[in-house]
Amino acid sequence: MTELIVYNANITSLDRANPAPEAFAIADGRFVAVGNKADVFATKTATTRMIDAGGRRIIPGLIDSHMHVIRGGLNYNMELRWDGVRSLADAMALLKRQVDITPAPQWVRVVGGFTAHQFVEKRLPTIEELNRIAPDTPVFILHLYDRALLNGAALRAVGYTKDTPDPPGGEIQRNSRGEPTGLLIAKPNAGILYATLAKGPKLPPDYQLNSTRHFMRDLNRLGVTGVIDAGGGFQNYPDDYDIVQRLARDGELTLRIAYNLFTQKSGGELDDFKNWTKMVRPGDGDDLFRHNGAGEMLVFSAADFEDFREPRPELPASMESQLESVVRTLVENRWPWRLHATYDETISRALDVFERVNRDMSFDGLHWFFDHAETISDRNIDRIAALQGGIAVQHRMAFQGEYFIERYGAKAAERTPPLARMLAAGIPVGGGTDATRVASHNPWVSLAWLVTGKTLGGTSLYPSENRLDRETALRLWTEKNTWFSNEEAKKGQIKVEQLADFAVLSADYFSVPEDEISGLESVLTVLGGKVVHGGGPFSGMAPPLPPAMPDWSPVRHSGGATAAAAAAVAGVSSRRANLGPGESALWGAAGCACWAF
Repeated sequence: MTELIVYNANITSLDRANPAPEAFAIADGRFVAVGNKADVFATKTATTRMIDAGGRRIIPGLIDSHMHVIRGGLNYNMELRWDGVRSLADAMALLKRQVDITPAPQWVRVVGGFTAHQFVEKRLPTIEELNRIAPDTPVFILHLYDRALLNGAALRAVGYTKDTPDPPGGEIQRNSRGEPTGLLIAKPNAGILYATLAKGPKLPPDYQLNSTRHFMRDLNRLGVTGVIDAGGGFQNYPDDYDIVQRLARDGELTLRIAYNLFTQKSGGELDDFKNWTKMVRPGDGDDLFRHNGAGEMLVFSAADFEDFREPRPELPASMESQLESVVRTLVENRWPWRLHATYDETISRALDVFERVNRDMSFDGLHWFFDHAETISDRNIDRIAALQGGIAVQHRMAFQGEYFIERYGAKAAERTPPLARMLAAGIPVGGGTDATRVASHNPWVSLAWLVTGKTLGGTSLYPSENRLDRETALRLWTEKNTWFSNEEAKKGQIKVEQLADFAVLSADYFSVPEDEISGLESVLTVLGGKVVHGGGPFSGMAPPLPPAMPDWSPVRHSGGATAAAAAAVAGVSSRRANLGPGESALWGAAGCACWAF
């Protein structure tokens, strides 16, 4: 029995046999009729709900093939977003407003989602500027994987003094008297950044549950209906999965989540995977919450660093033997896997291992893949194709492209990654964000990068032959991403028998100017036939969320990333901060550690 019919829309189904249907009908969470209006309306009953889309563009629900949504949800309500804010003055005004309402001993945190290059000032705030607007409230600002800025109150809260030693691979910058300045630099290990962040207050479990629901709803607002969670540092299984499992059990997930398991301790990787293969199997769960395999960390020795302001790190000689033992365990247990790899040199060495294992134990049917692959060579693309692997790409270059050009030159940046060559090789390629600690979770920023080839700072990275047309880019964010979670033909298109996930867009993705793609969002998002977000003419159609907790949450007062950017553009900073010149120390060499993804 048809429960919902949607009509009067420009529908992009991504079904090549039926690319532009007039309407569709939904029953039992799936599309049951997709085609001309008369045929779809013939399925209508007395109880069918009718939605007039008002001529708007409808697309399949977006799927992010690489996000840290489970970990990110636990902290979302505590984090102020600078995503999309174009002026440092506006960003500082948002920060000042949050400082004014944040009670002791809580912190104000800006954790990823922005780059200094997006600001017209082309710089980060100075420590003096942070101290001026927040003399007593701790402020922690994370910039990519390279540095964190702490004001004086935050330094006091974490207890860093002149006697605090630098950790291995990290630097506590000091003044001439040996006292910490508030600048932490990854050299090249980002452990110092995340260990410092971990010292801040945490939300209690009920607040974490509320926070995760608000994060999912913000993704729904952007048209996202599915995520493949890539695990992450400080995300232990099963302990740190309690909140998302509660939401799944209680029917409160508004995203489809497939999760990978990420090892947490150097030297203990093989034991982790041996234990986990006894606890859970790939595919365990349902269409809303299911296990997906291993990675993106398989062994610590295989992790390279993706901060292009640091030289490419050399991996230890022990990498191959350690990686091989883990991969053999995964293949024996028929676990798919994903592996973080930024550089072609890392991919070459990993492929040596994979080819050796495949000679003894076939990879057939295992959907394994690399993440990132910014500098992958044509030869290694072909080697991946021969092993029936894939590549998940993320828009990290939109945030770090200028730094890559400074080190390697504009010519080398033209293939970071070589999207067109990957697609020509016929391997599965999917799109994602790598949110939340570096890139924004906004999928439209990624889609704009795929189409325009530009950074957030406006630098053109790619020639036309390495940019994608809009339909191809959209496919990388929908149907193509289903391969990475072993869900082909189940979702990703508006097609009979597929899961009824779709988004009604605020403007037409296929006709807006390129520089407006990143500003798109959804005015109606539907998951399995149920409304999970409604805005504009569809306001009130989604079940209401409880207010963001705690009551001082930036989500409650700034409204998330897009709202924060809009507020800044509208002039929230009419009382501009008095911004001085940037400190040269803010631009020292820095690095990052992949395990903290």
